[in-house]
Amino acid sequence: MLGPRVWSSVRQGLSRGLFRTVGAWASGEGKKVDIAGIYPPVTTPFTATAEVDYEKLEENLHKLGTFPFRGFVVQGSNGEFPFLTSSERLEVVSRVRQAMPKDKLLLAGSGCESTQATVEMTVSMAQVGADAAMVVTPCYYSGRMSSAALIHHYTKVADLSPIPVVLYSVPANTGLDLPVDAVVTLSQHPNIVGIKDSGGDVTRIGLIVHKTRRQDFQVLAGSAGFLLAGYAVGAVGGVCALANVLGAQVCQLERLCLTGQWEDAQKLQHRLIEPNTASDHVPQLCVGQVKEKRQDGMLVKCQAVLGRAILQSEAKRKMCVPIDMFLCIFQIKLFILR
Repeated sequence: MLGPRVWSSVRQGLSRGLFRTVGAWASGEGKKVDIAGIYPPVTTPFTATAEVDYEKLEENLHKLGTFPFRGFVVQGSNGEFPFLTSSERLEVVSRVRQAMPKDKLLLAGSGCESTQATVEMTVSMAQVGADAAMVVTPCYYSGRMSSAALIHHYTKVADLSPIPVVLYSVPANTGLDLPVDAVVTLSQHPNIVGIKDSGGDVTRIGLIVHKTRRQDFQVLAGSAGFLLAGYAVGAVGGVCALANVLGAQVCQLERLCLTGQWEDAQKLQHRLIEPNTASDHVPQLCVGQVKEKRQDGMLVKCQAVLGRAILQSEAKRKMCVPIDMFLCIFQIKLFILR
């Protein structure tokens, strides 16, 4: 496992300026990456003893690799990153990189509350194989997170990151929506290549696309529930939890949108909306919306890590809801809407 040694080497590298790439980015020599496409946000499986189940993680990746995804998002909200240790976060990224097809992009969630910690995590994730860093907004001091503060934070991270940075706005979890004016300013940074917007406000997505149209900047919808709408206003893809279990259908929706088959796309989008929100109607499903679902032999098993918080002190990580109830609701809803 990766541990304190990694952190020590990163800190030493930062102090000596080994990872400072701002000069390359400022001169336009930095690496750009096209993030257009569909990405499942990979879940983090756990064993019965509350350890990360790397074997099941690799099994899931092999199954997901059969779909025409652009890549995978690791350590996003669906991966329950806030409750993993730094070593676990890095080890998950490393294992995913080793297991996933080489032609797929790996977007790794490296956001932390402080700028320094985010830089260190981003550099470390680059070292273990991430192609780009997806950086969520810091939110603990949300009242102080002005546009200026967020621009400063993301600029420092992008200056020091050896890999491209994708902004991540998920107000449902952070209580903070990255302001449009901040996004527009940050889009001008040569090492910030796009944003994953999970707020669900299609007007906002369209406005960001419009205001950043002169930049090399791309927008990803943060849910399959508004994927068609996102494409209609200029988004180039999506990070969709639903793709973990209905990968073929989400990729089909992408193809229909890209080829202008809007009537068929609308019909498929309508069928996907209820399954996409099924988890919202399951009692006590508090953390980690994708728990366990089966399709075409794929197993995604994820135990919520509430034990790492204050809600379940008797065990480190426990499930919140009976799996069978969730599976039944989820599997029926898609196909009943045909």
